Amino acid sequence: MTLDIRACVFDAYGTLFDVNGPARRFADEIGDKWPAFSQTWRDKQLNYTWLRSLMGAYKDFREVTADALDFAMEANGMKDADLRSRLLDLYNNIDAYPDAVDTLQRLKASGRATAILSNGCTPMLSSGVQASGLGPHLDHVISVDAIKVNKPHNSVYEMVREQMDVKPDNVLFVSSNGWDAHAAAHFGFNVIWLNRTGQPDERLPGSFAARGEQLADVADFLKC
Repeated sequence: MTLDIRACVFDAYGTLFDVNGPARRFADEIGDKWPAFSQTWRDKQLNYTWLRSLMGAYKDFREVTADALDFAMEANGMKDADLRSRLLDLYNNIDAYPDAVDTLQRLKASGRATAILSNGCTPMLSSGVQASGLGPHLDHVISVDAIKVNKPHNSVYEMVREQMDVKPDNVLFVSSNGWDAHAAAHFGFNVIWLNRTGQPDERLPGSFAARGEQLADVADFLKC
């Protein structure tokens, strides 16, 4: 089956943005445990978005990220207000993966619209997009701020159809998060799961159009 892809929509954190970058930058201060610390921070960040959606107690992504960082620091016996501040500042001005700009350029050159769909709040996304240099290569940056419900709720993926005026089967959605990739596929998008870390398949509904390991695989899949 030939896909008619008119829009390429990306998850932000972990897909376009390197969520391990802030902890890696301060590895000398955090020590050898920085990868485990970073993973705890990320896991709690995700858990809090899901749980708050279920509880009907939405907080924007900046607050959730700060709460998750506080948990990770306490769990690792870290009490350093200055380091906390610097970690959050880096997360708000986060780096993109090295192949992000080139991939978006290739997709734009092929005539397809490009977008972010993220649980990130609008100010945080705007800051990250500017700091990473992705801004000129994105047509839309869509945040859950407008509906105050996080992925993987169907209403989040519905925002793409509403804001970009595109049918689900004309969308290629890209995420490095297996749960997000499955939810988007279940909604009706064509999906590429970027399995950066060799994770096993999730036992969730929704099948993928393709799999990859890096952003360049997306442009390669579309032959552009």
